[in-house]
Amino acid sequence: MSERLTVLYSKKPCYDIVFAKSFEELWPELDVLGYRERQICVVTDSKVDELYGETVLGSLSACRKAVKYVFPEGEENKTLDTVKNIYRFLIEEGFDRKDMLIALGGGVTGDITGYTAATYLRGIDYVQIPTTLLAQADSSIGGKTGVDFEGYKNMVGAFKMPRLVYINPAVLQTLGDRAYFSGFAEIMKHGLIKDSLYYEWLIENMYEICERDLNTLQEMLIRSCTIKKLVVEKDPTEQGDRALLNFGHTIGHAIEKAKGFQLYHGECVALGAVAAAFISWKKEFLSMEEYYEVRDMFVPFYLPISVDHIDPQEILRLTKSDKKMEAGKIRFVLLKKIGKAVTDTTVTDEEILAAIREIYFSEEDAHA
Repeated sequence: MSERLTVLYSKKPCYDIVFAKSFEELWPELDVLGYRERQICVVTDSKVDELYGETVLGSLSACRKAVKYVFPEGEENKTLDTVKNIYRFLIEEGFDRKDMLIALGGGVTGDITGYTAATYLRGIDYVQIPTTLLAQADSSIGGKTGVDFEGYKNMVGAFKMPRLVYINPAVLQTLGDRAYFSGFAEIMKHGLIKDSLYYEWLIENMYEICERDLNTLQEMLIRSCTIKKLVVEKDPTEQGDRALLNFGHTIGHAIEKAKGFQLYHGECVALGAVAAAFISWKKEFLSMEEYYEVRDMFVPFYLPISVDHIDPQEILRLTKSDKKMEAGKIRFVLLKKIGKAVTDTTVTDEEILAAIREIYFSEEDAHA
């Protein structure tokens, strides 16, 4: 039996987030939205296509026409060139403004497909079917789309709300361990910035989460998506509170770029979250005990709390090229306490460097 949340936009229903433990309810949901007489293109990457591409495409047999576009997996393909190739495919297949795209995959696929939908013929509908924990809990909700530009994360993008987000937690069983736990960084973020009781629930249910118990995953995703939903409803275009969702991302994005995207996004968010919690402690928002608890709670979920082979000065420089700059100042998200985050533009270069050095594991330290 499916469950659902309804996301509001300007206090009116905008789209539903449906939680179902299979793909059986996908077509009925699309049929209700009026896609029986439309053309649908499933956009997916090469890895997800092998697992679920034909299953999802087969479920769309009742629509006028269903096709599939597959691009090579990997963050390195989250570019305007990939979007251009999808445009060409849609033109050749005769897609018009009344047709629709489905993003089947993780955050990369969701961002690429959403941006394509926002810009093809000045905008067509799209649906999110996220298949990673990171995408299910966070990136598929809220309408932020975009691609990387010359190595800079999400520098080209648009806000484009989906018509539906269809979350099937059963697909998480096929994720590799590293990809699965990478997504947990965004889950932990939700508790840290908005809900201390949820943060405690995550710790209490650590075993079930690590074992991927389906009922626990569904409850976890509903709770995380509720937090994301409430934030984006209040601030759909990131003018205020929505910036709190960037906790861990400022330094995290810089590390991600400096490491040439060898680390997963969630792994970098975890490192950035530790750094942000460290600054929060040094600014006397958190106690020392709270800082170390936040830091150490990433460890049981197989997320890093230190990183090697980085240059702290380079990381600092990259934070200043991030799109989260505001009037020349970095908008840092800090923890006022566990469960309450604030934006702060007073963080100094020295404080940022101290936080980077806190998470930096050097060869010299190893042999000290």
